[in-house]
Amino acid sequence: MTSATSLFAPVEADLRVLADSLKQLVGNRHPILYAAAEHLFGAGGKRIRPAIVLLISRATMLEKDITPRHRRLAEITEMIHTASLVHDDVVDESDMRRGVPTVHSLFGSRIAVLAGDFLFAQSSWYLANLDNLAVVKLLSEVIMDLAVGEIQQGVNSFDTSISIETYLKKSYYKAASLIANSSKAAGLLSEVSPETADHLYGYGSNLGLAFQIVDDILDFTSSTDTLGKPALSDLKSGNLTAPVLFAMEENPHLAVLIEREFAEASDLQQAMALIQDSQGIQRARELANEHAKVAVEHLADLPPSESRQALIDMADYVLSRLY
Repeated sequence: MTSATSLFAPVEADLRVLADSLKQLVGNRHPILYAAAEHLFGAGGKRIRPAIVLLISRATMLEKDITPRHRRLAEITEMIHTASLVHDDVVDESDMRRGVPTVHSLFGSRIAVLAGDFLFAQSSWYLANLDNLAVVKLLSEVIMDLAVGEIQQGVNSFDTSISIETYLKKSYYKAASLIANSSKAAGLLSEVSPETADHLYGYGSNLGLAFQIVDDILDFTSSTDTLGKPALSDLKSGNLTAPVLFAMEENPHLAVLIEREFAEASDLQQAMALIQDSQGIQRARELANEHAKVAVEHLADLPPSESRQALIDMADYVLSRLY
């Protein structure tokens, strides 16, 4: 299995600079914020989203070095992503993330919500200072999408009538919008053609969906240690993902267990058995494969480079997390 870090070789030095910059950007206003920033940005995250921004920046600026605005976009992307995780952990009451305690478990929910708000506000301020209205619009849309996705997930909790299309729309809002819009934004900062910018958006959107579907499969196939958060957390909370929706098509009794919110002691175990015995996980794998394949097709017009190859390999890496 390819590791994420080996994929990032073309932007390894850029990512080191980014890690230092993030702590400075976020943490110098208040001791609690600094402690939260130190915790968040030192938590061993893979930095996949800013790495994609930097790889696209390099793949579209082959004749020149990337600009400070490209670097700042990568930082903004990671700040937005991290803010969404801080808020998600409060909503989900998660005590662990990436194998370390969450901000709200260390500092309390009130501080965590305010820290997430601060990260969103800080990222918006730096975004405005890029002085590129098209990029501001793209990343502002992401912040709205994240909220819409979280609300949609809450409203649809334990709702067995939702379709795969509804699930994919929610997954786009929660996971793919940031990758899609920041990918396109990186292209705009490189002054690519409108057609290339749209292809970069298509790459990010499909890669983000593949990534989320794989995450949703891992909730059933991985241990708590591997995930860095409790296994089966989605199912327990009524967040119905691709493996569950596909499994319900085969076995209607699964819907009965979900609709009564696993009220009886054996319900969750029974639901898990029904999902494992169905084609749900396999069909979800095929769906992730399809989105990864489409993502790579969107890179066809970029000239060959080490960074473009890393973006292609990223799609394989996303899928390889299943094995």
